[in-house]
Amino acid sequence: MAKILLVEDDITFSELLQHFLAKHGHVVEAANTVKKSFRLLEQDKFELLLLDYRLPDGIALDVFIKASENGEKIPAIIMTSFNDVRTAVKAMQAGAFDYITKPVNPDELLMIIGDALNQQADASEQLAGPIDGFIKGNSADADKLHAYIDIVAPTDMSVLIQGETGTGKEYAARAIHRLSTRADKIFTAIDCGALSRELAASELFGHIKGAFTGAITDKKGLFETTNGGTLFLDEVGNLSYEVQVKLLRALQEKTIQPIGSTKQIPVNVRIITATNDDLVNSVSNGDFRQDLYHRINEFKIQLPPLRDRGNDLELFITHFITLSNQELKRNVQSISPQAKKVLQQYDWPGNLRELRNVIKRMVLLTTSNIAGIETLPDEMLFTVTHSKNTSESDLKLLNEATEKEMIQKTLHQVKFNKSKAAKLLNIDRKTLYSKIERYGLDS
Repeated sequence: MAKILLVEDDITFSELLQHFLAKHGHVVEAANTVKKSFRLLEQDKFELLLLDYRLPDGIALDVFIKASENGEKIPAIIMTSFNDVRTAVKAMQAGAFDYITKPVNPDELLMIIGDALNQQADASEQLAGPIDGFIKGNSADADKLHAYIDIVAPTDMSVLIQGETGTGKEYAARAIHRLSTRADKIFTAIDCGALSRELAASELFGHIKGAFTGAITDKKGLFETTNGGTLFLDEVGNLSYEVQVKLLRALQEKTIQPIGSTKQIPVNVRIITATNDDLVNSVSNGDFRQDLYHRINEFKIQLPPLRDRGNDLELFITHFITLSNQELKRNVQSISPQAKKVLQQYDWPGNLRELRNVIKRMVLLTTSNIAGIETLPDEMLFTVTHSKNTSESDLKLLNEATEKEMIQKTLHQVKFNKSKAAKLLNIDRKTLYSKIERYGLDS
């Protein structure tokens, strides 16, 4: 399966996770501090990071950034408490794959780990085919987006795609490629935020043997391996000033020069870039070259956030239910009115990516053909019921979320001894059993 670096300062919980993951075929190395995780990263290679958000000497992002310094993008899953979910979403904006709240649901954790590893495998194969999840939508914003894609795709113009994290920037880039005259050529995507300053130039333009310490063989860069096709540079604003200079030269002269070489190599590559920041501000602050900005911004596409897409939400929910049923071998036909109301009131900071993950979780936890409110993440219920527009009917959701969390914590505290749990909660065993079944909390 996979070699996983687990960073968790709760030793008991860490040991439980190690045993559970090993039981499912994974090899796990554990650390309880950021400092120790750094040592393990230097000693070994890992395929996945499973990180507690708050650590004694730092936060999960410290480990994620350290792991990215060698130029490899290792998927990271952040484990966070109920109150840190918004921070976890920011971690996803910084490049983490996903987050999961404590107490951890075992099936949900295995599902997220599987998704992370599968995505990594797909990225390494550089698939050029259609991506599940990119559907048109019926809103005015969706019509405008696809009209722009249809117009610019057949040209060779450089396209800048701007939008919040999770809005589908890579999906849009792949759609442009599929409708272009380069559709039969390779599409390569790379996250510039995961590239260290030292290795970014090598990754993009290649190097020759002996160009720097560790360059033991010649290496072709992505410009050369994508020749004739489309190169998608996600989070382009993270490139260093030196690499920006090289990128501008490559785009203007249509040639590249590998590090350490005097040879100029002609390349024919279409560039699509993306950012979740406003590069105009980066230009004003001197962090991004103005001439490069104009070169990559021959045509700009702004992706709307999910909260602004109106009735498209319903369409995406149905689509993701279908995909999740296929993948998880379930038969969920619909979502209960209560659960749908929460989905409609939530502001979706993680956009389509977050919606896809939430729907998949709901399908996973649903044993009937209707997904109920008990399958929603607690933090979503908490966020919706604490919003400014909390209505009297929403107080029931808040009570259910609080009750579920309390029962969950008590069961873990007594190691699922239901008699002890009932006494601590001051309810009879029959009531406890009923609530455990309702909230899907059985061990």
